[in-house]
Amino acid sequence: MWQRPVCVGLLALALGYLCVLGPQLPLSALQHLSASLLGGLRRARSLESRMVAAWQAAIVRPARGWARVAVGVNACVDVVLSGVKLLEALGLEPGDGKNHAVLNSRQDLREAFAHFMEKGAAAERFFSDAESFHHIAQTASEYPGAQLYVGGNAALIGQKLAANPDLKILLCGPVGPKLHELLDDNVVVPPESMQERDEFHLILEYQAGEEWGQVKAPNANRFIFSHDLSNGALNMLEAFVSSLDEFQPDLVVLSGLHMMEGQSKEVRQRRLMEAVASISDIPTDIPIHLELASMTDQDFVSNIVQQQVFPLVNSIGLNEQELLFLTQSASGPHASLASWNGIPDVGVVSDILFWILKEHGKTTDQTSDLTRIHFHTLAYHILATVDGFWGNQIAAVAAGARAAGTQACATETIDTSRVFLKAPLEFVTSQVEAPSKMSLNPDEPVVHWHREGISFHFTPVLVCKDPVRTVGLGDAISAEGLLYSELYPQ
Repeated sequence: MWQRPVCVGLLALALGYLCVLGPQLPLSALQHLSASLLGGLRRARSLESRMVAAWQAAIVRPARGWARVAVGVNACVDVVLSGVKLLEALGLEPGDGKNHAVLNSRQDLREAFAHFMEKGAAAERFFSDAESFHHIAQTASEYPGAQLYVGGNAALIGQKLAANPDLKILLCGPVGPKLHELLDDNVVVPPESMQERDEFHLILEYQAGEEWGQVKAPNANRFIFSHDLSNGALNMLEAFVSSLDEFQPDLVVLSGLHMMEGQSKEVRQRRLMEAVASISDIPTDIPIHLELASMTDQDFVSNIVQQQVFPLVNSIGLNEQELLFLTQSASGPHASLASWNGIPDVGVVSDILFWILKEHGKTTDQTSDLTRIHFHTLAYHILATVDGFWGNQIAAVAAGARAAGTQACATETIDTSRVFLKAPLEFVTSQVEAPSKMSLNPDEPVVHWHREGISFHFTPVLVCKDPVRTVGLGDAISAEGLLYSELYPQ
């Protein structure tokens, strides 16, 4: 711990000594020695400190920002607590993990939690038994240390954006009395969005290295489950779209499609078609960002990608689990990859992002409006954009990464003593085509490359060593990236 400060001190003394001897040294020698010592001082600073300083310089507001943002349609109250402690309070013993697309019992909950905790992966599931869920929810909300927060991707994005006083935010979703109390004063909730009871989601968190029986978490993350019928049926979507005429937003942010997985296949398919019809009613001059979340039904995801929703939106946000499941569902590149092994390979991620924008985005032979993808994973972020549509993306991807570091550690600014660099210092930009090899420079931490009319902006994340709260990180990241993004007039 002491070596770096000592080196910095010695270099500073040497630089001062040079200033004293300066008149007696040749100018060229003085310049060379000064440059060498200054370079040593820069290297002596931590990689994390250099990255934070570079981000601060790069994060500038766009020339044309948003003034009014409408967000919908999933909203709830999050009950956040330790997953291991809740399962112990419910009398559930640790055991082998097993994935379940839908949770039908406490046993399913136990197995699914163990499965994802062992992987250190985020997941979200529907709990089908209403009576059992309400008993679990009551136990969770009364557990010592349980905390209640604004929940639901749309509400979280709205709450994050509302922290900017220059923005006016409309939130449409199932808003009960507790959620309404928790929302920022800058968030407008239309009367038709209010309901008598809140929807509760249970957020089971675990820390890096935490153990439950034979399961040990490789990193901190969370497992979410609910019995949420209002959000599951997208009940507020039509009200949301109809409220846009009066609110007149510059940007629409849409989330909640993943909540429909709790419905039967027939109901879900019918509701998706109705949702597509409603989204199609949004004026085409208002850009739409779609925030994805964990899904397990490949047919449902394939419909969203290939036939239904992607062509209607301008931007999407997603994480590594959602990206991999998306390419598996739609037979994209690297679809045979069963799961990520550690940090997602940048070249593989880049290939999938390129494929989405080439095959399902706004290219010369496509009618789709999709031109932007914000990908976020624990160690790094990538913004992929079709050239000519989006600006200020260096600032946007850096702002998203900064938000990840501050929110996870619950600090106003990044505390470099509490974060560490986990991203690769070198990577290739593709695993299927002739790749370019990139090296990360902490003094210029946003790496940029092109591929057939698509731009990629990569930046590492400074990962919190002891995260305070992991819930809503993806939503905060996407919100901050959108805040600093500029859509060019077409």
